[in-house]
Amino acid sequence: MEYEPIAFIGEEIAVEFVASPALAKKPGCPDAMLWRETRHAIVARLAEWHDYRRRGRMARNMRAEHAARAAQRGSWGVGRDFYRVRTREGRIFEIYYDRAPRDAYRRGGSWHLFRELRERMEQ
Repeated sequence: MEYEPIAFIGEEIAVEFVASPALAKKPGCPDAMLWRETRHAIVARLAEWHDYRRRGRMARNMRAEHAARAAQRGSWGVGRDFYRVRTREGRIFEIYYDRAPRDAYRRGGSWHLFRELRERMEQ
């Protein structure tokens, strides 16, 4: 299935899990998301991908051989886990978990709603 973006959203969201994730930095796809005071139940994970590349000055603080390994597996506080999901209402969204800590006191990452998509119509 091909998809095309219909809206860039770029907002932080809250998520819900039926069972707590086993790993805080790799939580997996959530069961629901809360966006603009509306709960959207996630009924299907359509795709999943990960981007563990280091960016900016973080890309320069590691030897090349270690950076290559970290880009595949991830390292603490670096990278994003992306999910394309379908909600109960039939809407399709791309969300991601940013593994970067917010600050020294809140070391967990944050969830973001990247964009809304629709199925591409055949021509």
